[in-house]
Amino acid sequence: MSSFTFEYPLAFLLLILFFVCYRLCKPKGISLYFPNIKMLQKASEKSRWLINTLKVLMVLTLVTALASPIYQDDVIIKNDKGYEISLILDASGSMQEYNKFGIVKEIVNDFINQRKHDKLALSIFADFAYVAVPLTYDKKSIKTLLSRLEVGIAGRQKTSLYEALFLSSNLFKTSKAKEKIAILLTDGVDNANTIPLDVAIKTAKKYKIKVYTVGVGDAGRDFDPTVLRTISKETGGEYFGANSIEKLKEIYETINSLEKSEITTNKYVKKSYYFQYLLALSLLFLGLYFYMFNRE
Repeated sequence: MSSFTFEYPLAFLLLILFFVCYRLCKPKGISLYFPNIKMLQKASEKSRWLINTLKVLMVLTLVTALASPIYQDDVIIKNDKGYEISLILDASGSMQEYNKFGIVKEIVNDFINQRKHDKLALSIFADFAYVAVPLTYDKKSIKTLLSRLEVGIAGRQKTSLYEALFLSSNLFKTSKAKEKIAILLTDGVDNANTIPLDVAIKTAKKYKIKVYTVGVGDAGRDFDPTVLRTISKETGGEYFGANSIEKLKEIYETINSLEKSEITTNKYVKKSYYFQYLLALSLLFLGLYFYMFNRE
């Protein structure tokens, strides 16, 4: 819940000390008597009132600045039901055929829209693999980046499928979610030879990640269904083959209907500080105070 508060409210105790001293600690000086003393007192009354007001305002704003006024945004504590899901997309040159990558982006974008309480990550692979967005609740940033991705962003010649699975699995190192999922989509076979298949599978199993593999195109010609089945079977996920847009949509709808488990996120508090404005105002009152005091 958003609120306006002070970080150090005890600083206001200084005001009590100030007003007690203001009342009891009178300055001592030499007394001079003039025949028309009442007229002189009346002439300086307005000036004295202004000086005293400036003194009070100066101390009041200074103490308020010391108390550090802040505007505190809503505290976000999520205890929703959902998954931690890593989306792994093939962006190699073959995905440009028949606009496969563009179609996949549209379907994945719709999938992201439906995962309102999930933590998502996005990884891309072709000649090499990289994590585009780590696990986050910020769906907007993932969708924005996804819309800007094009075939060739990670090269065009190779398919580093196993490396992508390995890197994506490492995103879950510190995860405490009960359900961790990776959705690996490809239309090719690994030919980068950067990470062995067994190492990629062992890493996914180590962090208890269920890998759902999706082969796009003709099985056996475009991708190796045996490898994708092995990955899914070893990790407790499922293998899907998609040779049409309708089938691809159906696959993501199937994955979307999975039962959800509980995730607890961290606590976030955004604070906006305003002490600097009060400090500047206090210095202004101090300057005016000395100016008026020296005029007397």
